[in-house]
Amino acid sequence: MFYVSPVYTTVPADMKSPVRKEIYDTLVRLGIPFGRVDTDPAETMELCLEIDKVLGIRIVKTLLLCNQQKTKFYMLAMKDDKPFVTRDFSRAMGIARVSFASAETLYAMLGTPRGAATVLSLVHDPEKRVQLVFDREILEGEWYGCTDGVVDGYMKLRTADLLEKYIPATGHEPAIIELP
Repeated sequence: MFYVSPVYTTVPADMKSPVRKEIYDTLVRLGIPFGRVDTDPAETMELCLEIDKVLGIRIVKTLLLCNQQKTKFYMLAMKDDKPFVTRDFSRAMGIARVSFASAETLYAMLGTPRGAATVLSLVHDPEKRVQLVFDREILEGEWYGCTDGVVDGYMKLRTADLLEKYIPATGHEPAIIELP
């Protein structure tokens, strides 16, 4: 059986990674309330459905993409049940075709392993090497659900707090697109 803890509103005692500590330090510094759960490792969107039930939200799908030369990087956040179509993303962004960045690149750039990609990890990108991209649809809800930088920690925070406080604190300017 897949384990999901009760919802906590406090910082976890075990940070497990430097980027997770950066994320929670930033949330606390900015006064952003959150709800979080500890889980068994959840590396698929199917397992995230169990987490969704406890948090009362939908975890977003977050992908790290790159151009062929691996010189431009994009972090796309979209609904979990929407398929990613390279052509649609490239068209919406007005760029050449992209591919998935490797797990090694994700970890090197944002400090998160595969399965734990999160827009919150942009605090770990002070050079702004990654362009943040939101599919407009996920910004319409009151809550934003994502990992907290590890594969066994998930959280929810108000979408308004993410857009108006957290993302500006990272120095990233998000692009907002509409994917079919």
